[in-house]
Amino acid sequence: MSNRHTIARYAALAIAASALSACELRRDDTSEEEPSPVASAEVPLATPSPSVSESPAVSIIREDVAPVEPAEEPSEPIEITIPFPDGSDIDARAERMLASIMRSDAIAEEWPVILEGHTDSSGNDQANLRASRARAEAVAAWLVERGVKDSRIRVIAFGEQNPAEPNARPDGTPNEQGRRNNRRVEVRIAPASGRAATAPSPNDGVADES
Repeated sequence: MSNRHTIARYAALAIAASALSACELRRDDTSEEEPSPVASAEVPLATPSPSVSESPAVSIIREDVAPVEPAEEPSEPIEITIPFPDGSDIDARAERMLASIMRSDAIAEEWPVILEGHTDSSGNDQANLRASRARAEAVAAWLVERGVKDSRIRVIAFGEQNPAEPNARPDGTPNEQGRRNNRRVEVRIAPASGRAATAPSPNDGVADES
């Protein structure tokens, strides 16, 4: 083989070797390092909580049960003193007091009406009994005229027996204010089972002023 051919052959081998080295170099430059595996716990995605649907408020009161109405307060008995400072006539003050009685629940209940007549100590016993009865009967007539049944009313004459205040002062002189206050009619309206049922028997007599 000639020298020319030998040189050409070595030249071709050199070119091939150079191209191979260039290919290896490009492969080394373009290669990416694979990431090292990292052990990590997988975190699951948060799942949305189910939405709570708004529902109308439920009443605890049963529709088929009627509400309980508050109990009515019982009627109260009446005890009131009607003044008769002068005689047995019903004056304006006494009429106002009797009018308030007519508006009371005790009258509407149709309870018994007890009228107790009283006087001061002036005059004799029989005259005082008649005067006390006249005052009580004047109140009874006033009530009957305004619709109270006569059968409900009981008149009792006490005369001077039960004074509300002393008829005389400690020195024996007349107690004029006390005597005026003793001339009165005590009105009591209560159920028959109460004090009205045990009231004393009425006294008979004709009206007279003490």
